[in-house]
Amino acid sequence: MPDVYRRYLKMGRAMRVLIVAPNISTRMGGEAIIPWHYIRELSALGVEVHALTHERVRQEILESDINTRATFHFADDALIEKGIHKSGAVLPYALRETISSSAIGLVTMLRLARRARRLERERSFDVIHQPTPVSPMFPSFLHKMDAPVVIGPMNGAMNYPPAFRKDYSRGAGAVVGIGRPIAAIANVIAPGKPRAAKLLVANERTADGLPGNVKKSKVEILVENGVDLDLWSPPPTAKSDPPTFVYVGRLVWMKALELLIEAFAKTAAPARLQIIGDGPERETLEAHARAIGAAGERIEFLGFRPQAEIADFLARATALVLPSLRECGGAVVLEAFACNTTAIATKWGGPCDYITDDTGFLVPPESREEFVMGLAERMTHLAMNQDLAERLGVAARKRVEEHFTWKAKAAKILDIYKELA
Repeated sequence: MPDVYRRYLKMGRAMRVLIVAPNISTRMGGEAIIPWHYIRELSALGVEVHALTHERVRQEILESDINTRATFHFADDALIEKGIHKSGAVLPYALRETISSSAIGLVTMLRLARRARRLERERSFDVIHQPTPVSPMFPSFLHKMDAPVVIGPMNGAMNYPPAFRKDYSRGAGAVVGIGRPIAAIANVIAPGKPRAAKLLVANERTADGLPGNVKKSKVEILVENGVDLDLWSPPPTAKSDPPTFVYVGRLVWMKALELLIEAFAKTAAPARLQIIGDGPERETLEAHARAIGAAGERIEFLGFRPQAEIADFLARATALVLPSLRECGGAVVLEAFACNTTAIATKWGGPCDYITDDTGFLVPPESREEFVMGLAERMTHLAMNQDLAERLGVAARKRVEEHFTWKAKAAKILDIYKELA
């Protein structure tokens, strides 16, 4: 039994932790699943977990066994949150992601922080952990707490590659440029991050993006994503014939799927491309595939699929391909790795934290033409060398087992709790 538990058992109870996150969900995508994993794994390690979140995820939580792993507290939906959501619906998608979502997040986190202070007076927590939002500049309202506060792991402080910035930012770059100075002021007004006991970041880029009033001695690197091997370990299966490449994720502009479609059309080998996911760009992408003569049996748009089905698709794939031009995390790369499948991704952002020379390929986004050809060449190479693809997949699985399981990450987080408590 770890020393930390002996200490708390002497006090007559287990370590008590409050996890604060605006969304705790497996259905919402993105960072909302991160606190879900921490709750599950920390409770399995014997921690008494309390979780504070928004009522928008209440139904999902109550219908899941995660409800048995923690004591959940919900903040009701406020009129101001509903108003921001309604007014943001008229904005272009790129700006809606940046402006409306951030505004709702600020209001929600302010309300959760007030509730957290009341809960702390009632329950007396040993540590308070805010795992999301993962943006390094997003202010935290979790100050004036008695227990030490942990924030992160965070991941961000990135833009589009220079060669693609003009065509892909869609106004979001200007908003971010204005928003960062505002965020710096907000982190003075809401000093949760400067006053936190520990700030976790995924990489040095994110550390450099933290507010200027944060002490570097409080910062520690810990990649934010992980893999649940109970889900992402499908039974051994033969790779597809012909070679098959798979994309998994939202169909939105920043994922640059039109470039993947163009690259796949240039592959000099018989192969298929399966695109799993849905989003506002689907009709446009399907039309693009038809226009360049790559639709039909060669490219399949499979829509949304449950995680168990996605694991099967990944296990049979020659490689995952992630052409995203603004991917802070890229957890799907780790999920592919867990399924014994290599990956081809953009050499920009999150995938660089996961993919090594012996587990996959990173394609530099130097220009549109070079990037498309780089994707095409690597897909062709793997399609014509299935043995290589399988060797890379085996090494990828080993890398996940050694570094990126949620069990290992929860154990590391618990060590951090121990230091602070």
